[in-house]
Amino acid sequence: MTRALLDGSDAPVDDAPAGASRATSVRRRAGLTLGLAAAVAVLVVVCFVSVALGSRDVTPSTVLHAFTAFDPTSTEHTVIREMRVPRTLLGLLAGAALGLGGALLQGVARNPLADPGVMGVNAGAAVAIVVAIMTLGVQDAQGYVWFAFLGAGVATVVVYGIAAVGRDGATPVKLALAGVAVTAALSSVTSAVLLTRTDVLQEMRLWQVGSLAGRYGPVLGQLAPYLVVGIIVALGFGRALNGLALGDDVARGLGQRVGLTRGLAFAVVAVLCGAATAACGPIVFLGLVVPHAARLVCGPDYRWILPWTLVLAPTLLLVCDVVGRVVVAPGELQVGVVLGIIGAPVFVALVRYRRTVAL
Repeated sequence: MTRALLDGSDAPVDDAPAGASRATSVRRRAGLTLGLAAAVAVLVVVCFVSVALGSRDVTPSTVLHAFTAFDPTSTEHTVIREMRVPRTLLGLLAGAALGLGGALLQGVARNPLADPGVMGVNAGAAVAIVVAIMTLGVQDAQGYVWFAFLGAGVATVVVYGIAAVGRDGATPVKLALAGVAVTAALSSVTSAVLLTRTDVLQEMRLWQVGSLAGRYGPVLGQLAPYLVVGIIVALGFGRALNGLALGDDVARGLGQRVGLTRGLAFAVVAVLCGAATAACGPIVFLGLVVPHAARLVCGPDYRWILPWTLVLAPTLLLVCDVVGRVVVAPGELQVGVVLGIIGAPVFVALVRYRRTVAL
């Protein structure tokens, strides 16, 4: 297994002939590649559905005409180009960021329950937004998005800094304990302020529910560069996470700089989850459930888990967003609520299979 995870092969071999091993590896790689291509095709369909469906459904031809023959006097064309397309793009980027952030956290912490909510990202963003509303009177997503981004990043750095204290560095157990402690402390501060300041509570609740609604062009333009760069860098961590999965001592013996790897991974998580949480609010379960689903398909190899998570996470987020727009039309159920309703039973079903939580 050690050699299989680090040398680029996809299937570990003990006593099987080398030729049979290579044939098995090629078949497995081909199967995963075809499956990933099919998942990408499904994501494309979901994106089109996200643009077409809502409180006011539009026909596929109208969607196409909005791009090929745009009519500025058409309400439908304006809604598609200025609201639904940015919303769908933000769902793509935020979903990929939260999914990859969860996968990275689970890999560096070797903890199947690690996600942005557990590791202080959401709590840090919430405290920053509370401060922005209370002291500066910020009242919309464009105003507080940078505060949320900064708060999430600072909280992530604090968690890693606390865990890194000591001779043994940031071990998985210390990371988990530091994350829980920082999350509890910051959540208490947020709750104390919200209980005493109803004006802050009113503004804060619009962010806390987790939503893609109202996050259009300006918010997307502000955070897209961070999300794109973070996603690209995160996809390069596959081999490093495979090394960490073998244990710190084995990884060091194989020449890996464990502390540096964890530090860089946490920096990427801070960018990914901080930006996504700032834009969409604390969307739960996505970074927790999707890496487990990818692991169920791919096994423990992070070189496959990360690309599959990149595709599956935005697919699930956009499906939940469409469901929320349709089930209570002409109103809307926020994506964070829908994802929580769907994610809880799905996660319970996933953890019943032992190999899905084996890191």
